[in-house]
Amino acid sequence: MSVADSTRGTLARRLIVASIILVLVIVPVVGIGLSFSFRESASASFDERLASMHKVLLTSLEQEPLSGELSVQERLGDSRFERVYSGWYWQISDGESLTHVSRSLWDQRLPIPTSLGTHWGTIEGPRGQSLRIVDQALRLPGHPEPVHVTLAVSRQELNAEVARFEWLLWLSLIALSVLLLAGLALQIRWGLAPLRALHSDLRAVKEGQSERLDTRLPGELAELAETMNEVLDHDRRLIERGRSAAGNLAHALKTPVSVLQAQAERLPDVERRQVREEVARIDAAVRHHLARASAAGSAALAARVEILKVIEPVVSGLERLAGRRGIRLERDIPAELKLRVDPQDLQELTGNLLENALDWANSRVELSFRLDDGGVCMCLKDDGPGMTEEQRTAVLERGVRLDERRSGSGLGLAIVGDLVTLYGGRLALDESSLGGLQVKVWLPGGG
Repeated sequence: MSVADSTRGTLARRLIVASIILVLVIVPVVGIGLSFSFRESASASFDERLASMHKVLLTSLEQEPLSGELSVQERLGDSRFERVYSGWYWQISDGESLTHVSRSLWDQRLPIPTSLGTHWGTIEGPRGQSLRIVDQALRLPGHPEPVHVTLAVSRQELNAEVARFEWLLWLSLIALSVLLLAGLALQIRWGLAPLRALHSDLRAVKEGQSERLDTRLPGELAELAETMNEVLDHDRRLIERGRSAAGNLAHALKTPVSVLQAQAERLPDVERRQVREEVARIDAAVRHHLARASAAGSAALAARVEILKVIEPVVSGLERLAGRRGIRLERDIPAELKLRVDPQDLQELTGNLLENALDWANSRVELSFRLDDGGVCMCLKDDGPGMTEEQRTAVLERGVRLDERRSGSGLGLAIVGDLVTLYGGRLALDESSLGGLQVKVWLPGGG
């Protein structure tokens, strides 16, 4: 995982987390709202039914003209009023004497309010039942006290119906949430597919497998990909222009330097020696900086190349030179080994190190390449005079000019260190098993 992923998370993860939070907030709010609305609607319907039954009870109440006794002409038409302690009750009372009660009340009595008018409420009935009650007080002739007509019905069925609805509601909302999250995840994956394709193209360009980004993308990303292609083309043109300018400058300076060297031959010995030294310094500085300018120095846009195929011309040429000097050049370069590097830079690096090793070797030089830690490690050994530990440390600390001339076995090419640094690699100097100097160069992007 990259640093950006570990600190900020991927875009897809951020969108999914935002969707989960949104669902977790909206769905409970909707569930609570629907549950409250159904409960209120069910309670209102329950009260309407209770009020309707209470009106039927009121209309069925009659009083004998002579005796003033009350009677109920009609039953309410529900068998639960006949079943003992069923939760459905009615009673008619004048406060002092009980006139009529439903069979379901048996020997129990419902409490009645003391004031006149119609009253609604919730009471505890027989056997601890929660009852919804409606009571209306009437003034009738022959009754000094108001006659209370009371109807009470258990809320058990209402509560069970509400509970069943809420269970189905939350089950449905949970299922809906899962489907929503799955749909959002698919939508995010489908929506971000062009970004993943763009990321894949960028990685291919970075690894040198492609030179341009595919622009067959949605409008916004296609425009972005086209702009990035223009930037990549511009960078390549700048690199080629810089190399071309460096080569032209090298050719342009070669003639004046040669002329100065030739003119120096006409001067007296002391002056000739001084001029030669200064011209040599100018020539070395020019070649050094031209070499740096012509180096690509980055694996970002470089293609993956076969190491052996790239450096074979350089190694073969120096191998013949070593043979003429009586030096045995041994090499171990796997044919399948590849590295993401500019071919010219690889040739420059290998050639400079190998030339210096041959310059200071007595009879033997070893060159090898191998995979190491996600990159490629080049190891070069010689049996020359080498360098002391203090000299190797001092050279690495300066990090500009890698020069063995202080001990007589110098590399003489600062461009090696510059290239290694520009490619994000590592350079290490150590004592060779052959007795001379060992140079190890590690570059990323091997395979």
